[in-house]
Parts: sequence; C-alpha cells; structure tokens
Amino acid sequence: MDNLEAIRLFVEAAQLGGLSAAGRKLGLSPAAASARLLKLEASLSTRLFERTTRQLRLTDEGRLYLQHCRQALQALDDARAALSAEKKEIRGKIRLSATSDFGRHVLNPWLDEFTARYPGVVPALLLSDSLSHLIADDVDLLIRFGVPPDSSLIARQLADNHRVLCAAPGYLQRRGTPVHPRQLADFEHIVSGQSGWASEWRLQSEDEMIVFKVPLEAARETNDGALARQWAIDGHGIALKSIWDIRADLAAGRLVRVMPEWQTAEAPVYALYPRSRYLAPRVRALLDFLRERFEQAGGSNSI
Repeated sequence: MDNLEAIRLFVEAAQLGGLSAAGRKLGLSPAAASARLLKLEASLSTRLFERTTRQLRLTDEGRLYLQHCRQALQALDDARAALSAEKKEIRGKIRLSATSDFGRHVLNPWLDEFTARYPGVVPALLLSDSLSHLIADDVDLLIRFGVPPDSSLIARQLADNHRVLCAAPGYLQRRGTPVHPRQLADFEHIVSGQSGWASEWRLQSEDEMIVFKVPLEAARETNDGALARQWAIDGHGIALKSIWDIRADLAAGRLVRVMPEWQTAEAPVYALYPRSRYLAPRVRALLDFLRERFEQAGGSNSI
C-alpha cells in the first residue's frame, strides 16, 4: 500500500510539475511527500526526477516508469469502475481528445448538456489536431474524423461526415465564385492539417472526379483547424472543412458552401479507445449521449 501511494505521488508530481503541489493534492506535507518519493527511488535504485529549486524534470528512466505507472493506476481505476458499474454510478473525471474546431464548436456545448444530465461527471478536454496517444495523454476517448491505422484502438462510428469547400460571402463577392474545380487555381486557399492529404482536394461530382493540388507557396497554412476556419470567415480564401466544424457558420451566414455539388469522400466521426481499457460507466454513457446528439443534429447531409 505504501508503494502504491508513492506511485500515485510520483504520477501526480510528473503531471503537476512539482512535488509540493502533488503533496497538497494528496494531503501530504512537503517533507512527507519528499520522503515518500525518496523511498520510492531507493526501492527502484533509480533517480526518477532531476531536481532544481524551481521544478522537477523527469529523467529518461522516470519517463519510462511513468508510462507503466499510468497504465497500472488506470487498471486499478478500471477495476474500481467495474465494481461501481454494478451500482450504475456515472461519476468521475472523463478525459477526451478532439480536433480543435470540433472540440470548441460542437463537443464543448454538448459536454455542458452531458454534465447537466450527469452532475457527478467532470470533463477534461484536450484539443489537438494531431492524433494524441491515448495512454501517454491519459485520455479515455479520442474523437476523430476517420480511422487511424492503429489496430490497438477500437473505433465506434458516431456520425457520417464529409468535407466541403467554403468561403466568406464577402470574399466571393470580391473575387467571384468558382463553378468548376479547374477554376480554383484563380483563388486564394487555406490549408489546415498535414500538408499531404490536406493540400490535395479530391472533389467528386455525379460523373467526374478531379484532384486539385493546392499551390502551397501561395496558400495560408496552419496546423490548427480553428484558425483555418477563422481565416475563412475573415475572407482570406477558400478552405476545405468538415461539415460538422462549420455547421453553425453556414447557418449564421458567416460562411457559404462553394460548388456544393462537388464533395470529398466520407470521413465519418469516430470515437476511439484502447482494446485493453475497461469502459467505465461514465465513458459508456458519453458514447451513448454523443450518438444521440449526432442523431438529433440531423447528420451532415441535412446542411
């Protein structure tokens, strides 16, 4: 038990960046926290932190040990959740990762509804357009467009989705409106994501498919989808965005679809989680809630 509490202290200290803060969270005095950590390091014959007067920095051994400790503590938390499932308790912290635009404009207000329904649940939302590692970031669920090539993850589809071309009405008034993908070269472009797929716009109509390669030397680029959306709203060019990211902007008239008869391939919205992780009642409840909200929203084809 002493070793388990020392491990919890170590994990908290790594997350908070300080031993005193970790001790306060666990109800320990600075002296007791320091002694507990020193005892853990002695039992491992390994230094876990490089200590300075201002902060703790993980050693290489500490980073390796942290990864295994998080998995071990997660397994214990899962076991506790499995027991509470018998009582149907939906409570505790739930950690999600989502792309920046979707997280801010779709998921965030839905989380407010979810926590109103289940007041015992506390959300933690990590926004990143990269594919965050579930274990390293201590995340319960990833919400992403499309399925990553990772066999260790279970993917559950939440909704259909397609990407559409969009621009600000004022921009189109100034520059005109393209009616065919071959005319896109005459306009400014906004690219978000990785330069590979993000700069190749594969557009399909009823009887034709065209690949437009965005000239990156003249395009605005960002790794943040929310910034790309704002650039489009501000009139800096044409962007290719998920319909879910810009639903509210289309409804409010901040953006309009460009060449709506041309669409890209489907990239459905998925919830991703590790095969090895037990789904706590709060996570299962959130999955059910998200499917319900997507159905209520009417799907991407209704826009």
